[in-house]
Amino acid sequence: MRRTQQVINLLGCLFLLTGSVASFASPQKNDRPNILLIIADDLGFTDIGSFGGEIPTPHLDKLAFSGMRFSNFHTMPACSPTRATLFTGVDSHLAGVGNMYEELSPNQKGQPGYEGFLNDRVVSVATLLKNSGYRTYLSGKWHLAVTPDQGPTSQGFERSFSLISGGASHFSDMRPAYAATPDAKAPYVEDGKLLTELPENFEYSSQFYVEKLISYLEDEADSDKPFFSVLSFTAPHWPLQAPDAAIEKHHGAYSEGYDVVYENRLKRVRELGILPQSPDPTRPPKAVRWNELSKEEKIIQQRSMEVYAAMVEEIDRHTGRLINYLESTEVLDSTLILFFSDNGPEGHDLDETWSPELFPKIRQVIDEQHDFSLDAMGRPGSYVLYGAGWARAGAAGLRMYKAFPSEGGTRVSAFAHLPGHIAPGEILHSTLSVRDVTPTLLDFADIEHPGNTFEGKEIHPMQGNSFRALLSNPKADISINPLGIELFGKYALRDGDWKLLLMPKPYGTGDAELYYLPDDPGETNNLALKKPEKLASMIEKWKDYQRKNNVILPDWVSGY
Repeated sequence: MRRTQQVINLLGCLFLLTGSVASFASPQKNDRPNILLIIADDLGFTDIGSFGGEIPTPHLDKLAFSGMRFSNFHTMPACSPTRATLFTGVDSHLAGVGNMYEELSPNQKGQPGYEGFLNDRVVSVATLLKNSGYRTYLSGKWHLAVTPDQGPTSQGFERSFSLISGGASHFSDMRPAYAATPDAKAPYVEDGKLLTELPENFEYSSQFYVEKLISYLEDEADSDKPFFSVLSFTAPHWPLQAPDAAIEKHHGAYSEGYDVVYENRLKRVRELGILPQSPDPTRPPKAVRWNELSKEEKIIQQRSMEVYAAMVEEIDRHTGRLINYLESTEVLDSTLILFFSDNGPEGHDLDETWSPELFPKIRQVIDEQHDFSLDAMGRPGSYVLYGAGWARAGAAGLRMYKAFPSEGGTRVSAFAHLPGHIAPGEILHSTLSVRDVTPTLLDFADIEHPGNTFEGKEIHPMQGNSFRALLSNPKADISINPLGIELFGKYALRDGDWKLLLMPKPYGTGDAELYYLPDDPGETNNLALKKPEKLASMIEKWKDYQRKNNVILPDWVSGY
């Protein structure tokens, strides 16, 4: 690999050496930092350099190494359930996104918690921060709306530019990632208004989202209020696209194939101390070995990863522009930054996402409106997914990928950065989740959640826990509730170091599986038969979670 890994290793060593002696303040209740959430879309656990990847991500790595990396941070298995939980601190099955709106089964439609958008039984963290004196901005993906009026403006964001659907072209042509009619446009909304065309300076999604967020910050730069900003990239979500110059930088970098990349990443993520030495997880069923591909298949696969790597590097490059802006305005050191992906890497192919049998109109529009040639890959009008082989490399050491409740689907790269309040250079191994983000942000902002009632309406109380204490002391003793996860009928429950998992064949056994994760993050040693009492206990806890969160297992799934 052509990665300048020496730079990453040097950064890591520097911060690890200085981190143990660096001073950092204990959390003070009167601190009200600015808050910046940076969310990547379908980014793999081992994509960025500070988590073992070879893709150049110097700006993110600098923040990660000088802040605290999380080795065990979990999302939901896919985009919108993650965001519902993230912005409320409440399980997605209660918050309104018990399933992705696009994938609702007949027995889920019309049921409470399955509206497809944030319902009126939760209150968003943006609303609470705004009411407490924060300026609130969002730029990028929302995916928590069925109609434009359910966008960020309805949930406490004073200024916002958002894509309210799950995906779209990354260029200005406004092609939806999926639509049943050929004349459909991707639903972009700014400050509550649906756009019919994109601004002239929309060249590429990552570029524009950063510039838009900077413009919001600049417009109120003289304000004495702290800000809450969300930078929500749509990259590297499919269709995989990037500027030509960005793709060209990676030309030939992946000729050795995804199996070599997997081994290299696995070695580095273990050397970094993020994953332990442990058995290698089972290869995903559709991850064909590289040496079994034809010459033509290897060329297409190589090009797919070149485009993907360009997308990740563009995330880093434009994030660097935002960081430089915060530094130039002297607010970087007073800004709490949380970075994470919304789920694991995307390992499905086009037939699995929008098969002609299940979504004939959508698939017809995709096939008729896009150029699938090799020369077009990554450019406007192309439609590319990179498949299970590269997704396996994206979650090296973990099992499966996006849409699965196994570790590869929910354990994501994540870190926090706030000088003076976070132990620098540390790796936090405690189990954290997106449901803990809202409690943590409210803790930093010295805001009490309203509990069961807000503005005269009954709401669900938060289910997550603040992890603020862990940021200054990774060994702090904080309460961690059991973490339940369900999507598309596949489910898991994490309680301490133990995990209950159920996935259909061929991805799982079709029966309840049991794992002890500290020495088996790849979920290779199923202890269900060896630990029957523990299995029974975990099953009862799953049933309790299912009952309390109104989990309706679907009677139909698309296969996603």
